[in-house]
Amino acid sequence: MSRTTAKHVNTLSVSENPCPVCASQHLKVFFEMLDVPVHCNLLWTSQDAAQHCPRGDIKLAFCPVCGFITNLAFDSVRLEYAQRYENSLFYSPRFQDYARSQAARLIKCYDLYNKDIIEIGCGQGDFLLLLCKLGNNRGVGFDPTYVKREKHSNTKDRLKFIQDFYSDRYKNYKADLIVCRHVLEHIQNPKGFLNTIRQAIGGHLDTYLFFEVPNALHTFRRFFVWDIIYEHCSYFTPLSLSRTFSSCGFHICKLTEEYDSQYLCVDALPSKQSAPASEHEQHYEIDRIARDIESFTSNYQNNVEKCRHKLEQIEDGRRRAVIWGAGSKGVTFLNTFKDLQIEYAVDINPRKQSMYIPGAGQKIVPPGFLRDYQPDVIIVMNQIYLSEIKELIKRLGITTNFISV
Repeated sequence: MSRTTAKHVNTLSVSENPCPVCASQHLKVFFEMLDVPVHCNLLWTSQDAAQHCPRGDIKLAFCPVCGFITNLAFDSVRLEYAQRYENSLFYSPRFQDYARSQAARLIKCYDLYNKDIIEIGCGQGDFLLLLCKLGNNRGVGFDPTYVKREKHSNTKDRLKFIQDFYSDRYKNYKADLIVCRHVLEHIQNPKGFLNTIRQAIGGHLDTYLFFEVPNALHTFRRFFVWDIIYEHCSYFTPLSLSRTFSSCGFHICKLTEEYDSQYLCVDALPSKQSAPASEHEQHYEIDRIARDIESFTSNYQNNVEKCRHKLEQIEDGRRRAVIWGAGSKGVTFLNTFKDLQIEYAVDINPRKQSMYIPGAGQKIVPPGFLRDYQPDVIIVMNQIYLSEIKELIKRLGITTNFISV
């Protein structure tokens, strides 16, 4: 069985590849993770198929000009975004509250009542449904992974889903708001994608955009190596995200860190000219991310070994451990430590239950499974959900210990 390996690069090597955002020829390679599952969220119905899933390499490079980070080993041909792809977080009460607050903010700030909304990469349509319900709006969602749901049957007159990637073939669809959440990090050429949207908007300069992506500063500053996955070929800092939008003809109205700084959120409007960040801002943030990357690469192995030591102590003490969260973080974690005995992954998303973790092969189980299994330790993959997990475990009558990674 193949095994995921990772390493930091002690001496930053300069790549000949141009930066996808600013075209700089000075990308610096700083981290490699080899032989990883190319997908973290495909639904595998057998353990054997999951363990023999397609794999690829991660070779991260940092742009010292704009702060963008990209995977030079990424190959989009390896990816399959279809109906057996599932990454919804909407089963979490914590995430539901966050999504509802963002939808309510957008509606209030931009007077989105009885308006038209497009969501690119809408998943199962939960956020788009919120926007339409709260503001009595009309919505069109684009996503090849969309699976028809019963709750959408009563909204046919206001909601439409197109099981396809958004492209210029859909440029005739106009909207007062274009939403795109957790899509841009999957796109190797983010400027080309944004240029397609800008051309579709044309002269409709009152069309607002709302984008949400993972926050690279959060990932590298807090050593969240479990956030590094093959699907994410683009990693954005506030500066590189702002520069990407500005260079494609958008004016940044608001750019914030949200969800315990895990996400970057940007509100934007189309403009007639680009407005790049000042030279002072660029130098300040690039120096900051460069320091974060240097610290990440020099401390990566030490942090992984600390985590391994904790897991070995659990194993040596003959204690049962499960992880909670069968998404991207859980997949990377279990593939990193697949030689250790963690039998199950818990997830509240019903579509993931009874499926298997790509690469490592653990079965994904519902929370109720733990009543019989009685784990000694629950390893929580995202601390933001710790309180709701503890509450659910308490309701199940289970006594256990928790570790957040």
